[in-house]
Amino acid sequence: MVKTILLNNRPEGKPSVSNFEFITEDADLTISEGEILLEAAYVSVDPYLRGRMSAAKSYVPPFELNKPVHSGVVAKVIESKNEKFNEGDYVSGMLNWSTQQVSNGEGLNKVDGSKAPLSTYLGILGMTGLTAYLGLNQIGKPVAGETIVVSGAAGAVGSVVGQIAKILGLTVIGIAGTDEKIDMLKTKFGFDAGINYNTSTDIASDIKKAAPNGVDIYFDNVGGPISDAVLFNINQFARIIICGAISVYNNTETPKSVSVQPFLVKKSALMQGFIVSNYADKFPEAMKQLSGWLADEKLTYTETIVNGFENIPSAFIDLFDGKNKGKMIVKI
Repeated sequence: MVKTILLNNRPEGKPSVSNFEFITEDADLTISEGEILLEAAYVSVDPYLRGRMSAAKSYVPPFELNKPVHSGVVAKVIESKNEKFNEGDYVSGMLNWSTQQVSNGEGLNKVDGSKAPLSTYLGILGMTGLTAYLGLNQIGKPVAGETIVVSGAAGAVGSVVGQIAKILGLTVIGIAGTDEKIDMLKTKFGFDAGINYNTSTDIASDIKKAAPNGVDIYFDNVGGPISDAVLFNINQFARIIICGAISVYNNTETPKSVSVQPFLVKKSALMQGFIVSNYADKFPEAMKQLSGWLADEKLTYTETIVNGFENIPSAFIDLFDGKNKGKMIVKI
């Protein structure tokens, strides 16, 4: 029997489990020449999936109603009629939220669990790591001695950004939502300072105290008032990297925010959004560097592992309440 999770209806505001439908069916998974049969091992849940649940136009098509949701998955090849893959191989790629499925192998990459845990290929050695490395280097253009602020710093991307910035010689300040996360940023990931946005009474002032020489790079994962506060502290020629805006993804009304233009003009600053596929040609270079740093123990990572296929939707929803530390992954 094959279990699959469909998008049942489009969320209004914060998603709920009722937006998804679980089906179990005796599906015909006979494979033809050139195909492989896959069994899901780990499923990635990520904030950007919220945008695909809306019907609004974006950089990727929205999920279709009554069709499987899909995201990054590590799966085991349990049968193969494709010469590129052998039974027992593990692969990663964009796959359906299904316990088993048939694929022609396109878009899948073999991963080696003997070199790193399989879950890392959805995190620090997957799109998470690539997003952190390429966003920081291609847009931020970091220079040793500069100061960077990272919002959503205890999340999957933010925690890697801060570590890479430290390797490159920057002063790193992280913003997160609990004292426990702030402590993790400083002790596990080597951040120089942290700000708890839930207890701070004046985030802009706290950033100024943590960064008395101003902010040269801001890696933005959250948007909203936190990002507004950073603008009051940017330096001349600051670079503002827009990776995500999880704080406003569930808003049902257009959020109000400060006007960024005066800050950008006054400081001759750059603000640029991106998606990691913009830099697809640089993936091999980035993966080589990330793998090397991980092997040399210059990078580390934290994962929040949720067990059970049936818990994929709730794990996804928990992202919006900050219940994850590092990468949120569901183990099947």
